[in-house]
Amino acid sequence: MQPAWLLLWGVNNDQWPPCAAAQREDRSTLRYNATLLNSLGRKSAFGLTSETFAQYITYRHIQAYWKTMNQVLQKLNQKLALMSQGEDSVVRLSLTASSISDKLATFKAKPPPIQKDMLAICNDPYTLAQQLTHVELEHLGHIGPEEFVQAFVQKDPLDTTQPCFGDQKKTSNLEAYVRWFNRLCYLVATEICMPAKKKQRAQVIEFFIDVARECFNIGNFNSLMAIISGMNMSPVSRLKKTWGKAKTAKFFILEHQMDPTGNFYNYRTALRGAAHRSQTANSSRERIVIPFFSLLIKDIYFLNEGCANRLPNGHVNFEKFVELARQVGEFMTWKQVECPFEQDRTILHYLHTAPIFSEDGLYLASYESESPENQVEKDRWKALR
Repeated sequence: MQPAWLLLWGVNNDQWPPCAAAQREDRSTLRYNATLLNSLGRKSAFGLTSETFAQYITYRHIQAYWKTMNQVLQKLNQKLALMSQGEDSVVRLSLTASSISDKLATFKAKPPPIQKDMLAICNDPYTLAQQLTHVELEHLGHIGPEEFVQAFVQKDPLDTTQPCFGDQKKTSNLEAYVRWFNRLCYLVATEICMPAKKKQRAQVIEFFIDVARECFNIGNFNSLMAIISGMNMSPVSRLKKTWGKAKTAKFFILEHQMDPTGNFYNYRTALRGAAHRSQTANSSRERIVIPFFSLLIKDIYFLNEGCANRLPNGHVNFEKFVELARQVGEFMTWKQVECPFEQDRTILHYLHTAPIFSEDGLYLASYESESPENQVEKDRWKALR
């Protein structure tokens, strides 16, 4: 026989422990609350005693507990689903780009135009720099501090059979961000090598120089470095006639800022300036700091590997761990900034899905645009064709 307090609540034996149906109060239940209060200390017509009422109150506490737990679990599930979507979307885009690149590698002559060029999609350098910042911050938002730990878990650093990252799943967001950097490099090189006319190629070079400058002004150093790296790829840098037509004074200034000399001294100075601006920012645009990610990973790696965890006297090397915490903590602060720029879905879709040439495809396009100048280039061109 069911207890009277369960009958009043409308719960059957097969509905205990509390389920979703038991969490919904109807009007008859609410009206009965007054009866329950009056029944405290005496037996009512329904057999309620003070002991029965105490059981009812206990049940209400349990129900509230389950309701709170359900809310917490739902929020956690939503957060995990969001992170999973971020991983899956980045992986799908990377696979698409890889499959297109593989197809391009089979061309035996200069690849035909494979897409609308970037200038047809967006001819404003500042707008493109804003959309690149959107992509960068989206990637950064999925990277957690635990991925930095997993990235350096390796049994034997000299064992080349081991993956460069410890757990592929736990570092998938970090690796996806590295793949995005490589994709942007190849996209820039593809856009420059694709046009058939020298004047058009020079215009594309000047456009990306302006985009790189805007990235620097925004504080997006990762996209800046990717653009510079793409323009310095051999198939692009060998186009001397094309570069002769372009205005490159601003490009050399940007190259100087990202010069690796002195362990990237100029870049680190600019990064400190951007970080200081972020701390004293009056607007959300001034808070943006997107570091050159590969160099950040290198710094953390060498700090972790180059400094012992314990001092010669056996004490913990707190100085090392404080510095590690500082660098990772700084990164976690930067990645939490919300992008203040309005999204342009057309440009973002192009950045993620536009086909890119493989390295061989880039060389083929480069040699067709400007003929090989030496025997090494001629032999390579012959082998590719």
